[in-house]
Amino acid sequence: MRIIVPMAGRGSRLRPHTLTVPKPLIPIAGKPIVHRLVEDIAGVINQEIEEISFIIHKDFGKQVETDLIAIAEKLGAKGSIYYQEQPLGTAHAIMSAKESMQGPIVVAYADTLFRADFTLDTTADSVIWVKQVDDPSAFGVVQLNDKNEIVDFVEKPKEFVSDLAIIGIYYFKSGETLREELQYLLDNNVMKGGEYQLTDGLENMKQKGMKFVPGKVDEWMDCGNKNVTVETNTRMLGFLHADGENMVHASAVIENSEIIQPCFIGEGVVLKNATVGPDVSLGKGTRVEDSTIKNSLVQNNSVIKNAVLDNAMIGSNAVFNGKFTSISIGDYSVLE
Repeated sequence: MRIIVPMAGRGSRLRPHTLTVPKPLIPIAGKPIVHRLVEDIAGVINQEIEEISFIIHKDFGKQVETDLIAIAEKLGAKGSIYYQEQPLGTAHAIMSAKESMQGPIVVAYADTLFRADFTLDTTADSVIWVKQVDDPSAFGVVQLNDKNEIVDFVEKPKEFVSDLAIIGIYYFKSGETLREELQYLLDNNVMKGGEYQLTDGLENMKQKGMKFVPGKVDEWMDCGNKNVTVETNTRMLGFLHADGENMVHASAVIENSEIIQPCFIGEGVVLKNATVGPDVSLGKGTRVEDSTIKNSLVQNNSVIKNAVLDNAMIGSNAVFNGKFTSISIGDYSVLE
């Protein structure tokens, strides 16, 4: 089994965080989004993973590439890096890794997380992972027949056809077949809105009689902007706490401070005269003094002093003093 993870765009909705760190590497409950994603996929497919291919932009830099290879190796897989030079759509991104489209593959977009407990139907030509939603008109959905097979893909339906939203994770029994269909789109310049779309390839496969079935996930968490990323961090902390996971690193220094669970407290974190939680992640090396923080995500090696924070997201190596008089704020920063 191989996993292909398109993640070429830094994304504008999470600025300033994505100016220096690609969105899939932003930590959720102490672990990068893409790391949690491939771990959870591995848990569902329950097969040996031979290779994980990451599709990125060249300007991500060598350190990002090294980090991604390490994520693959932690799962016992080979890590491969591919580049998408231009943002020409989902099908174009996947085809950047066409050399790795061999045998059974999973394609997963790296801005989503999930919780699932279903058995992957490896007899189907494709399994589209879906989540039941309250407002299907905001999503692409799948329509099923009475055999639980997918008979149609509908983008943002104005009238109700299904409440099963496509979450951006797909299993294909044959990577070669998918590659052939997407190559057809590129060779024949089949585009929508100036982009090559995966859904056009899926539609062609369906028209040829290939069997598509849904894989229904229990939870679907987005990381598209600051607010939903903080919300996803909160939900993931709740899941991990319920699973009994210890999320306070043994090296953390806690002086005259209270931690209200669930929280992730990373390696080398220092809390002094602070109340942290519930629903807070503090990355390694972060220091919090004389502050109250809840429902927030702070990355690595930052310093928070004299602050009252709620629904906050702070990057790495930042300094925030709630009694600031002199400030240095970069592009896209927000203080509310």
